[in-house]
Amino acid sequence: MWGKAFFRRLAALTRKEFYQLLRDKSSLLLGIVMPVVLILLIGYGMSLDVKNVPVAVVLEDHSPTARQAVSFVDGSEYFSPVYMTSMQEAESRLLAHEVDAILRVPVHFTADLARKSAQVQVIVNGVEATSASSAQTYIESGMLTWAAKEGIGAAGGQASVVSRIWFNDANTSTWFFVPGVIMLVLMIVGVFLTSVVMAREWERGTFESLFVTPTGVLELILAKLIPYFSVAMLGMLLCLLAGRYLYELPLRGSMILIVGVSMLFLIVALGIGLVISALTKNQFLACQVSLLVSFLPSLMLSGFMFDLHTEPWGIRLLSQAFPTTYYLQLLKSLLLAGNYWPLIIRNTLLLTGYAVFFMGLAFRLTRKKVE
Repeated sequence: MWGKAFFRRLAALTRKEFYQLLRDKSSLLLGIVMPVVLILLIGYGMSLDVKNVPVAVVLEDHSPTARQAVSFVDGSEYFSPVYMTSMQEAESRLLAHEVDAILRVPVHFTADLARKSAQVQVIVNGVEATSASSAQTYIESGMLTWAAKEGIGAAGGQASVVSRIWFNDANTSTWFFVPGVIMLVLMIVGVFLTSVVMAREWERGTFESLFVTPTGVLELILAKLIPYFSVAMLGMLLCLLAGRYLYELPLRGSMILIVGVSMLFLIVALGIGLVISALTKNQFLACQVSLLVSFLPSLMLSGFMFDLHTEPWGIRLLSQAFPTTYYLQLLKSLLLAGNYWPLIIRNTLLLTGYAVFFMGLAFRLTRKKVE
């Protein structure tokens, strides 16, 4: 089985698949061009960070101390301050959506500061929840930083705000999107592209012509997988390079582990694609099934777009059924946090189980006979 004839047939079949892949421009676009386009669009055009928030700064206290207390809004990329002395004007601008927040320094601020009971008022426009929450956090953090610098307790010494996000020193959402893009690229090439291309060959009868040759099921499947495996890994490496050199994404974990778990996840995705193609044997149906079981769960149920901790328990439970959840957890940890071995061991074992199951099922469904 593993003699010279096996490797000679495997090499011939793989070479044929590479030629076919190179002639299929759509496959190359999905496997190589799409990752670059995704990483550029999401990295530069998609962000959860809120910057240049228009803030109405109402200085009812005109003392130098009051001006110094709110000086953190000047020259900051997070604020576009508009100074005024009337709260009525500030409220009208807030209602007109001309500003997203009001920072009010009351008239007795300096006097209250001497009695250690000074307060400022922050009013945000709750219509835009993300902007409102970010503006409030930015302002509170700025005030606490000024209070700490001056040796003053904020809000009676009871308030405490931590503005730094763990494992994201740059405080940018792009670092969280890049691992998701890598997961999406591997899933699309592994499941969507493989299932559609394989189903097309079932439709055209290409497999039937191979069934009359000495080719075994193992050789046939390996020859089909190797080209798409190579294209997917190339797309993944392009995403890593773009993340590292365009967005300064840290690679705190082992590069060997990052590549290794990505290869393991890709085997899972290829196995799912083979199973879908063997079950459907129809391009249109394979396309629809692939979208339902791979692309949509990858976006909605993996933690890529939404934090699973904020989702209902039913959604969290459903997300545990998809391998994308475990791979994305691993990739984020390796890229942003480092080698956390309990998570690495647990999720790697789970992905290995998925790989064995789907590959075993694919071999079982791919019969060397015309059905």
